[in-house]
Amino acid sequence: MITDIIDFILHIDRHLNGLIQAYGTWTYAILFLIIFAETGLVALPFLPGDSLLFAAGAFAAQGSLDVSVLFFLLAVAAVLGDTVNYWIGRYLGPKVFHDGKVRFFKREHLERTHQFYEKYGGRTIIIARFIPIIRTFAPFVAGIGNMSYGRFMSYNVFGGIGWIAVFVFSGYYFGNIPSVKNNFTLVILVIILLSVAPAVIEVLRQRKQHKRVVP
Repeated sequence: MITDIIDFILHIDRHLNGLIQAYGTWTYAILFLIIFAETGLVALPFLPGDSLLFAAGAFAAQGSLDVSVLFFLLAVAAVLGDTVNYWIGRYLGPKVFHDGKVRFFKREHLERTHQFYEKYGGRTIIIARFIPIIRTFAPFVAGIGNMSYGRFMSYNVFGGIGWIAVFVFSGYYFGNIPSVKNNFTLVILVIILLSVAPAVIEVLRQRKQHKRVVP
């Protein structure tokens, strides 16, 4: 399964083209569900959000998808997903802890997200949109922490629309440039590395500070 996921992410242009050829208009629904699942279901943080959005934008530039419909539907999916995740955290979050263990997902993902909240506060909801894994746990942790729903939604809508716009329209305007199109797998790797870089830097910084405090 892990191998299949990696192959899907690295060759997402080929797989997305296959979806479009096989399902036509229903591709919008499939993309909607993937984006909703990555942002709304805390057990699925590994789905390829950034690269999928970029690839979808590139196919929209080719005429295979309508960029306006794509942007609208996926923005709704992103906002709706975070909203569901928030309420899951609000009502079920405390119950997933049992005997110091966290069921269904790793504790370090929660701890890393808590670190982002400590540094950025409510803006974490916006910043996390652009960081894989953290974006899946951010609304969940916001719900556990009882962030007011109104405040959460203001960050949620702004961050969701911004995230979809950045990657869909980047793919739309740059995805079919020959140098990008001919090296699409490399471009996807760069997107992934740039996406996870802030989280990695933050973890390294926290560890460095911890070593200074602990003799």
